Amino acid sequence: MMNFEKRTGPDLGANAPVYPTQGVPEWYRDAKLGFFVHWGLYSVPAWAVQHGEGVNIPTEDAYAWHQYAEWYGNTVRIAGSPTWERHQRQYGPGTSYEDLADLWDASAFDADAFVGELVGAGAKYIVPTTKHHEGFCLWDTATTGFNTAARGPRRDLIAEFHDATRRAGAKFGVYYSGALDWHVSDFPPIESDTDLFRYRRNDEHFARYSAAQLDELVARFSPDVLWNDIEWPDGGKGRDEYAVAALLERYFDAVPGGVVNDRWGVPYHGFLTREYTDIPEIIPEPWESTRGLGYSFGFNQAEDERHSLSGAALIRLLVDVVAKNGNLLINVGPAADGSIPELQRRAMRELGAWLQTNGAAIYGTRPWIRMGERTGAPRRYTTTGEAVHVHALDPTVGTLDLPDELVQSDLRWADGSVVERADGDRAVVVIPERLRGEAVAVLSAG
Repeated sequence: MMNFEKRTGPDLGANAPVYPTQGVPEWYRDAKLGFFVHWGLYSVPAWAVQHGEGVNIPTEDAYAWHQYAEWYGNTVRIAGSPTWERHQRQYGPGTSYEDLADLWDASAFDADAFVGELVGAGAKYIVPTTKHHEGFCLWDTATTGFNTAARGPRRDLIAEFHDATRRAGAKFGVYYSGALDWHVSDFPPIESDTDLFRYRRNDEHFARYSAAQLDELVARFSPDVLWNDIEWPDGGKGRDEYAVAALLERYFDAVPGGVVNDRWGVPYHGFLTREYTDIPEIIPEPWESTRGLGYSFGFNQAEDERHSLSGAALIRLLVDVVAKNGNLLINVGPAADGSIPELQRRAMRELGAWLQTNGAAIYGTRPWIRMGERTGAPRRYTTTGEAVHVHALDPTVGTLDLPDELVQSDLRWADGSVVERADGDRAVVVIPERLRGEAVAVLSAG
């Protein structure tokens, strides 16, 4: 996956605008866990080719066999692709992707219940997709009739998400696809990473369209997080009122405590994003790891337990990311009707139960002097400054080696269990039997 903070351009030289100096607020760094919600027209077919262990797809076929179900609107236009073949069988020749808008029934969506599941899983901020690359808007927008208030669900889904999230006391963000909008473009399908930046509109008209939509979202919802994707049209990177610099200035004026990501294609960013990427060490800058529970963000009905993170794997992922100075933005992909698939719900609830006991070792923490150790049983460290939390990633080994810096510390298990040293060796503690079945056992030293 590419790192977007490295993709900036064009070089405007002396005509380059001045960008805001806003950094990353402490609330965001303290939050540690957010939930993405990828929901759109792609949730109607809810299908992509299975990926995973034993599946080897040549690089040149990666887009025709795309792992992301939310890319259905592109993949279905690649003649002969598995998605194209299935679409012909499922919906018949002549049924376009955009025709699916009238098949989208969101009758099972209860915003308060849905957001309650996310907050119950430990989410401190929630970021639904307001418009993905398909161009279908999930709010009642004046910019286009291609939206959920006018077609399909006939509801302002983002307003419902926003109101429920505020009622639940969590931060609210919006995802927006800035430079890709297949509904208002006339390009061949994207079949490579090069095409990703070649087949997109960069003209002033489209830049104004995108700016108008983003201004609407900010004015209506005052989002705490502005999460842009796949850059911004080049025609909107100058000094104009519809360009990125002016948009961000207006955003921070409206939401002084807000934060943005790094996917704007300009020499300014908030937090860094890393998508489906394993990070080996601490990143000094605030960053965010994002991925789906499976191999897709949008719901893919072809996936099962073999393709999706278990609750234990999700917990270990969160611990690993936080120990390396990151936030985890994990994605839930609802079915078209607005329900959370049971496979995803199970993992989310396991995460929430673990955080009920161990949240003090996650929320509000910062990286310690190192993220873990090179040898011995795998562990990760977080700290609040007053205490260091040692996360045993494999409690079944029965013991936990302490680093030299913590050997003389006062110790306590997160669940209140008494800490026992191993045969008088102060550098080794015994993990209680009751914690050996946990995904991660947490010891606090301070």
